[in-house]
Amino acid sequence: MKLYGYFRSSTSYRLRIALELKRLEYENIGVNLLNSEQKDDAFTSRNPFGSVPLLEANGRARAQSMALIEWLDEAYPERPLLPAEIEDRYTARELTYAIATELHAPLNLPVLNYLKNEYGKSQDEIETWYRHWLARTLEPLEVRLAQLNTADFLFDAPGIFEVVLLPQIYNARRFHYDFSNAPHMTRIEASCLAMPEFQRAHPDGQHDNPERQNP
Repeated sequence: MKLYGYFRSSTSYRLRIALELKRLEYENIGVNLLNSEQKDDAFTSRNPFGSVPLLEANGRARAQSMALIEWLDEAYPERPLLPAEIEDRYTARELTYAIATELHAPLNLPVLNYLKNEYGKSQDEIETWYRHWLARTLEPLEVRLAQLNTADFLFDAPGIFEVVLLPQIYNARRFHYDFSNAPHMTRIEASCLAMPEFQRAHPDGQHDNPERQNP
């Protein structure tokens, strides 16, 4: 497998975690979003969306992170990312898609660049925008986690929810989001970051991170 992504992209980070949790071997190939490499003809000929991640597997180039995660679970059923019970699967999807559908669109790089370039917004104003939308989803998400009485993970082991949650928390911290009232999310974050699979997937150690901590 070949995974084309950007070290700081939350959707690329999702795929790295999913591949690590499923113990699938892959080659990680950097696509520099700051240089718009994802818009090059060579890339868009394989992925017309012009976005990362792109996963080349089983003779096909596949795009869109959430579809990719569920495809991985179906194509490689060992170490599943979704629970076996239907109600647990619903719960995992409810929380996962709250993040994936409500937060990714208003907070991704093209939107932030549009705010800056078309509307002349300052970095402080952009960060205020970012935290506003984070709060609209992460605050009720924390309430739901409390209602479910979660422990180290949503269920017994990390799955699709943690795959999507950890990259969102990573980016939220970059924009100085306050997690002081989110004990369930931060407990899950700490439990995940203690695992080697999450450590290998972390942006700090990726080869295309110019400030990587693990050369």
